[in-house]
Amino acid sequence: MANIFDTVRCRTIPRVGAFLLCVIAFAGYAEDELSKESSIYYPEAELEELFIDVQVSKVLGDYKTFVDAIPKSSPREVLKRYRALKDTPEFDLKTFIHSHFILPESPSIKSGAHEALLQNHLNNHWKNLVRHPRKTSEYSSLIDLPNPYIVPGGRFREMFYWDSYFSIVGLLESGEDELALGMIDNFAYLIDSFGFIPNGNRSYFLSRSQPPLFAATLLAYAEKHGLDAVIQYLPQLEKEYQYWMDGNESVPQEAVEGVHLIVLENGDYLNRYAGAKEEPRAEAYGKELRWASALPERERGMYHKHLRAVCESGWDFSSRWFRDGMNKSTTYAMDIIPVDLTSLLFQIENTLAVLFHHTENSKKSEHYFAASERRKALLHKYHFDEKTGTYQDYDYVQGKLTGRMSMAMAYPLFVGAATASAANSVSKYLNQHFLKQGGFVSTLVETGEQWDYPNGWAPLQYIGVKGLLTYNKHALANDAMSRWLALNEKVYQAEGKMMEKYNVVDTTLKAGGGEYPTQDGFGWTNGVDLAFYRLLAEQNVASK
Repeated sequence: MANIFDTVRCRTIPRVGAFLLCVIAFAGYAEDELSKESSIYYPEAELEELFIDVQVSKVLGDYKTFVDAIPKSSPREVLKRYRALKDTPEFDLKTFIHSHFILPESPSIKSGAHEALLQNHLNNHWKNLVRHPRKTSEYSSLIDLPNPYIVPGGRFREMFYWDSYFSIVGLLESGEDELALGMIDNFAYLIDSFGFIPNGNRSYFLSRSQPPLFAATLLAYAEKHGLDAVIQYLPQLEKEYQYWMDGNESVPQEAVEGVHLIVLENGDYLNRYAGAKEEPRAEAYGKELRWASALPERERGMYHKHLRAVCESGWDFSSRWFRDGMNKSTTYAMDIIPVDLTSLLFQIENTLAVLFHHTENSKKSEHYFAASERRKALLHKYHFDEKTGTYQDYDYVQGKLTGRMSMAMAYPLFVGAATASAANSVSKYLNQHFLKQGGFVSTLVETGEQWDYPNGWAPLQYIGVKGLLTYNKHALANDAMSRWLALNEKVYQAEGKMMEKYNVVDTTLKAGGGEYPTQDGFGWTNGVDLAFYRLLAEQNVASK
């Protein structure tokens, strides 16, 4: 297939300001890695009380709108004008914003005419989700990237980390390999620039990452093109690993506790998602300020760190992270060693071992193989529950499993770290409790949060299915794929578009919950569905 995106492969220099140095310290990287002459626009810092007044008032409806808006003149000038006018009788905040800012386009996707086959729509829809490198305003929160990339859709107008893995899987299915490789190159560029892959390419995302799927992305591309095609990214993969390990280069011999790395009393060490700042996220400022107001003042800073850790997990929000299993006010994510993160770090270590072996660096290959074997043992030791036969998150403060059942239990199967007996028991549990009419449900608890019952999400379907196939659970995997695709096709025929998430329990109802309306587009759903169509076809052929 001819590439329809005119992909330009190039390199640019990031614009990184003094404020970012805090982020770099968090990531464990030196200031001299960055251009001292460059700058990044942080609306929450440069707009001062104007930012607070807009976000608290919610005058624009969606908190993300203002942090994505571009001032028409310098922030200093806009702020000066605001201070001069705000107390005058005729002042209107919304009018002021529209006069002094370029607001982002309305987050909507026009459905247009239906394709006869959903697969055709998915292959053709990438062009609506691709964004090309462009010189942004110096007062844009968007961070320039060297290559075109896929956005999720709707209000998500940038390249998101873990979304992109599933989009890349779909691009490879569509034959858009150059675009997929360009996105991998964007990942490498972000690691080179900041020491890690941020949640997304926005300044306000630079205090956190997302589930580390860079290794999985390299493996997906290598499955089609061979290891030689991704070996160039070995330095960046190792650098990302050090971000999550807080710079502990000596492990597995010795570990020093850090932001992400937790050292247990017996010397074992594992990792957590973390929040770097004790303040509300810029893109959710008003609501997080409101949530925290119900807590004693002394607890609010840590509460914001817990919320940021949840956002780094990608599961914002879910009963996984609630101490009482029901209420967001009890979020305690920084106390949790998540089973998905343990699994993905095993995958990184194992991939580093394979890639270093490919380069004939036996010393490093052996080092990372030993690290992966250590983590695999700890995965079973700390995350597996013999009573239920499931993998769970581990509360390291209380020294026990959280007891929260979720689709995260499929991650050890996805990365190939589960024992055969554990894979058997997990697959049985998924079949009995998680497989619903439209696919796998995220959790078994209905809290009103979007990553809980009754919602199902494309990435969790993919993780679950690939994990099952890894352990030869073909019947269950095929059943799950068929149910998910049937639901997606039903919604597409009714709505003419793909969704961010779906109600998999009652397929007559739309998904809901969360802090914003259900979005359409949708990058990772498109990618997963394309992969499922191929996998199902292969399974059908194999069964004949």
